[in-house]
Amino acid sequence: MRLTIGSDHAGFAHKQVIAEHLRQQGHTVIDVGPQNADSVDYPDYAKAACRAIIDGAADGGVLICGSGIGIAISANKIPGIRCALIYNQDTARLAKEHNNAQVVAIGARFIPVDQAIAMVDTWLAATFEARHQRRLDKIHALEAPTC
Repeated sequence: MRLTIGSDHAGFAHKQVIAEHLRQQGHTVIDVGPQNADSVDYPDYAKAACRAIIDGAADGGVLICGSGIGIAISANKIPGIRCALIYNQDTARLAKEHNNAQVVAIGARFIPVDQAIAMVDTWLAATFEARHQRRLDKIHALEAPTC
């Protein structure tokens, strides 16, 4: 699978470890940055990661910031993106099964990296349950200019 990954400075260390894990699992990883732990703004990296998905260069993505909240909110501003803030393996699985989230967001200050890896693996292994399509259609409709 082609996956994009991005973070802010608080998520940088997690990003590096998760990206390497994904590569070892055979995934193609597009690292949109940052390239070090200097202070940066998470919306820039959420946008870059999500654009890769929208443009077809990646199939999904992982975003990491301090809490996961800001980078998830930023990602969800990109039309066509469903980003789920995950905090355990159950929410990771449900993000795919119920919401078909193309992107997951993780809070590095709250989730140890080994748990984050397990969560990403769970999300990747899960399958969307088509019975939830009606709800996804309604979510998509919220992006309409008249909403």
